Parts: sequence; structure tokens; C-alpha cells
Amino acid sequence: MDIVVCVKQVVDTEAEKRLDPATWRLDRSVNCILNPYDEYAVEEALLIKEVAGGQVTVLCMGPDDATDAVRKALAMGADEAMLVSDAALAGSDAQATATVLAAAIKTVSADLVLFGCRSTDGETGAVPAAVAELLGRPLLSSLSKVEVDGVAVRVHRETDEGYVAYTCPTPAVISVVKGINEPRYPSMKGIMTAKKKPVAQRDVAGLGVDATGVGLAGAKTRVLSATEPPPREAGVKIEDDGSGAQQIADYLTSAKLV
Repeated sequence: MDIVVCVKQVVDTEAEKRLDPATWRLDRSVNCILNPYDEYAVEEALLIKEVAGGQVTVLCMGPDDATDAVRKALAMGADEAMLVSDAALAGSDAQATATVLAAAIKTVSADLVLFGCRSTDGETGAVPAAVAELLGRPLLSSLSKVEVDGVAVRVHRETDEGYVAYTCPTPAVISVVKGINEPRYPSMKGIMTAKKKPVAQRDVAGLGVDATGVGLAGAKTRVLSATEPPPREAGVKIEDDGSGAQQIADYLTSAKLV
């Protein structure tokens, strides 16, 4: 079974995140990493490959230095990768991102397309569904369990009420949640081997994507304003002199919490 895993390079979750006030784009000059949710998608693809065979290809849209995130996925065990990098893509929104990823997926063999359920920077969770729509394939999202049965997949989808089981023929697009598995750590051998694995380079023109529909100019969404979150206020310290319980109750009442 041939699998494509779409990954993204994101700002380190521990780094301070800022928007450029001139463009309202996220400042990515700080340390960037492989999107943590995508690690679960890579691991799930590798587990499926162990059962069903085939090949795992990592697909990423991003700047040239996104190869660092791609190499981590390769070090985990993916077979090869494709990086779509083009100056015209800077500032692309979720729809433009999906357009580019779908165009790239069409150039390779893919029985399954895997995503993490969201990225830690955009947090829209919309790209998997948009890619599925553009490819004309069924979407199974927020999955906590995936099993391959011949040319079909059996999955459990996480909902507010519990889990719903589905069976779907391939090809299909799926997204997985955090905790579906335990992503493996790249071994030293894996890291060294990843340096030799092929990373195909693509640009907008090579994929046949109209450059006017991507990037900041082609974005269908706009950030109009942004403000810094207010500083955290000091908490209330209660000295228990025997009236601590009453002080707590009074505080909760004044805050309209009880």
C-alpha cells in the first residue's frame, strides 16, 4: 500500500510566537520543528506499511529550510520525500495549501493520504478535508485507530460521544489524533540513512498550479488586526488563620464562580 504523509514545519511550540505587523504573517525566524501532530501521522503510516507493505512518501509545502522537518520524518523510517518550495507560496492560507498539496499528491501513487489532525501554528484543521475534496476522495478525520484490510481501511473516529467505527475502500484521505500511537524516536542509524534518502524538489509551475491563486495575494482569508494577550495578573494569596475556607468561598462568590 502506497502512503503519502503530509507534514508541516511549524514554529517550535516552546518559542515565543509573533506576527509581523506589516504582513500579519507568523514570524518564522525562530526555531522551527516538525509539527508534533504530524509525527503521529508518520508513525501510523509506518505501522500500516509494516502490515500491508508498500512505500511511505513524505510531502511538505514550505521554505527550503523545511527540509529539516522532512529529514526527521525520513529518519523515523519514511522511504522518500517531496518538498514543494516556491517564493510565490509565502503567505498561503489553508485553501491554497490544500490546492498545492493535492496537485503534488496527483503526481505520485497514493492509496492513502495521511495527515495529523491539525498544525500547532494555524490550528484550522481544515487542510485534510480540503485536500480530500480536491482529490475527489473520501475523508475520515480525527481517527484514533486505523487498520488495513486488503484494499479497505477500518477506523475508529473520535467524537464527543465516544468512538464511531467506519470501513472505507481506498484510495482515501485520513487524519489522525494525538495519542493514536507512540511516535518512534529516530535512531542514529535512521538519522544517517535519512541524509541519503531522496527529497524531490517541486515548485508551483512544475505542479501546474496557478501562482495567482496562492501566496498572500491569492489568500481568501486575511488577518485584519492582532493584539498581545494581556499580562497575567497576580493571584490572590490566602493565609489560612482558621478562616481560609470562608475566604475561598467569598473569593469565588465575588468572581461569580459559584
